[in-house]
Amino acid sequence: MPSSITIVGLGSGGEDQLTLGILKKLEAAELRFVRTADHPAVADLARRGIVFESFDSLYESLDGFEEVYEAIAAKLLDAASGSGGQAIVYAVPGHPMVAERTVQLLRKQAPGRGIALDVLGGESFLDQAFLRLGFDPIEGFQLLDASELTRETLRPRLHTVIGQVYDAFTASDVKLALMNVYPDDHPVVVGQALGVPGEERIETVPLHELDRLGSYGNLTLVYVPASDDDRLRRRSFERLHEIVGILRSPEGCPWDRAQTHASIRKNFIEETYEAIEALDNDDPDGMKEEFGDVLLQVLLHSQMEEEEGTFDVFDVLAELNDKLIFRHPHVFGGENAQDAEEALRNWEAMKAEEKRRKGVAERKSLLDGIPKDLPALPRAYKVQKKASSVGFDWPDLNGVFDKIEEELAELKEAVRSESLERQKEELGDLLFAVVNAARFVKADPEEALAGTNRKFVSRFQYIEEQLRINGRTFDETDLTEMEDWWKEAKAPK
Repeated sequence: MPSSITIVGLGSGGEDQLTLGILKKLEAAELRFVRTADHPAVADLARRGIVFESFDSLYESLDGFEEVYEAIAAKLLDAASGSGGQAIVYAVPGHPMVAERTVQLLRKQAPGRGIALDVLGGESFLDQAFLRLGFDPIEGFQLLDASELTRETLRPRLHTVIGQVYDAFTASDVKLALMNVYPDDHPVVVGQALGVPGEERIETVPLHELDRLGSYGNLTLVYVPASDDDRLRRRSFERLHEIVGILRSPEGCPWDRAQTHASIRKNFIEETYEAIEALDNDDPDGMKEEFGDVLLQVLLHSQMEEEEGTFDVFDVLAELNDKLIFRHPHVFGGENAQDAEEALRNWEAMKAEEKRRKGVAERKSLLDGIPKDLPALPRAYKVQKKASSVGFDWPDLNGVFDKIEEELAELKEAVRSESLERQKEELGDLLFAVVNAARFVKADPEEALAGTNRKFVSRFQYIEEQLRINGRTFDETDLTEMEDWWKEAKAPK
């Protein structure tokens, strides 16, 4: 006879939850296995003379649950292969197809071993959860595994049942994950052995006490009722998209409705510079606020396109996700990058390949693709870097210094004897040459100049502070005194 395993569910309580068909199957079985003997039905069945070989010892000898589940599946498949046609039954708590990893492993591996599987249902712990906790899953419901709980999986508008809260450590992980969405004192329900007479315990506790209860076990779950409180969604991207949509709707804000891409274009630039200032100031609170303002610009422009039916912000996210994965084959594709420079080369190569696949026309010039509205200093840096990539560059820094001196001399000559327009042109040439020096010393010229700006502001404000301390104004001092204060500001503190 072909080898086979019958998988049955023991329900979430005692033998009263077993179907007659499962009871008959257990009585007729020649070899019986149970994932864990720590289940009310196992003791009830033992009184009927129906006994099992359990896999509880594996939980003690192996390091993690996944190892345990894989070992159980392997032992069952080996037993079936060597059973000589004997009827094997494998019993699991609850329903075999609900939160039962060993069953998923058996379903995946058994066909390759020539072993047939027959899965018989049983009452799931969810049946008792719906009944004892009093909610209808049609209202919106999700079942989550305590060991894989993340902020992204939590949806406050859905009834949420978190299973397999085995111990205080797991409960602590669940608590921390929930605190990403819910306030510390949010009420949560802990259910233990639902539907089992004499063992059932249902307790509502504030979230911060979730890992401080007296006992946990295989039959412990956590339930968080659905809520329409939008404050629970304040950290979700979907809520932000919803708010922007409301602002742009006929019932929304007249100012927001009136805006176009062109009318708020400058806002994008301004908000970006404010975010950069927060970065430069190493100001976490400022970053948090300014990054949000930049993100709002992305949402507003995307919402305008969503209203036209071209794309929405989730298409933007999809495009970005695909791009990041495609351009990082050394991370997501099995290739390797030994250092940052090799990673950058991978990025550029995949970027070119991506454009080829999309049918984007090849650029006529190496310098195409540098944004024309980029500020002049970083644009000069990018232009020079592109030209340098094909060998059009100074051989060393000495050549750059010579060029700077040449351009400085030409600027001096223009100031002495030429027009304002020529003076401006020669100043631009000098600045362009200085940007070359920035490249050779591996410094971003924008960052370098920004640092000098901050330094100048700090020292000038020191002069202003000295004037205030002495009760004077700029009109009441001279350059010599200001120079002395400037030197004081420069002195090491």
